[in-house]
Amino acid sequence: MSEAAATPSPAPPSKEELQQAMKAFRKRLKLMRLDDESRLGYGPMSGGGRSGVVAIRPPDQFPQEVWDELVKQGKLKYTGRGLYELVGS
Repeated sequence: MSEAAATPSPAPPSKEELQQAMKAFRKRLKLMRLDDESRLGYGPMSGGGRSGVVAIRPPDQFPQEVWDELVKQGKLKYTGRGLYELVGS
């Protein structure tokens, strides 16, 4: 028997786990954008400014398989170097 056939593939992440991961991802993205917008130079008298943050490193509490599944489902886009962005944002 080959080694690949001997190791069973891990079960795909549950629907609840995927939902929790997306919620955590959106929350972290929102916080990163707010942090970026709160730096000096984004004031009401300086012409304002929007955050340039579009991709972030996903939260560590979820395994890589969860993020891979969300990319496969088309909810996230892998942009390289461990960064992901929301599709449609």
